[in-house]
Amino acid sequence: MTADMGAVTLGGAAVGEPDPVVAEGVAERFTSGLADHEQTELTELAARLRLAVGRLNRRIRIDGHEQTPPLQLSALVTVEQHGPLRLSELARREAVTAPTMSRVLAALDEQGLVIRTPDPNDARGVRIVLSELGARRLNEVRSTRTALVARRLERLTADQRGRLADALPALEALLVDDDESC
Repeated sequence: MTADMGAVTLGGAAVGEPDPVVAEGVAERFTSGLADHEQTELTELAARLRLAVGRLNRRIRIDGHEQTPPLQLSALVTVEQHGPLRLSELARREAVTAPTMSRVLAALDEQGLVIRTPDPNDARGVRIVLSELGARRLNEVRSTRTALVARRLERLTADQRGRLADALPALEALLVDDDESC
């Protein structure tokens, strides 16, 4: 159990509400220029969105009964999108240390999900590419996760689904890093 802006988390999923005093102080660092009531509304929205997205993501992972751990899946996606990559570049993109990424790659290599190829620019180095099995695994995970979300969407009213569809551009805009929006 760890503290997350005042909320108690278990296994990465928040199970409590954020401490308003802590959340307000953190929000002020990132939302300067807003009126107090706007900061409060923004903080409440941020807390609800974080909780809903985090819990939905966790439910999808649990319900999907995936065999591949999240960091391994993330590494596969990064190799798919940006490969071939050297271990150091993959570690940087995944924000982990080189030894951690080395262990991840060893597991992926053992499962046949990646292929290590010689680096044409450095005889000592290797580049990581996705194997056919790795590409199939990613497609299976994506299909399963999409089906799980679709089943959950079926439980919503048509109006609720419409509001979600209308909110998608804003949610997708949240995925753009600050340095990419300039």
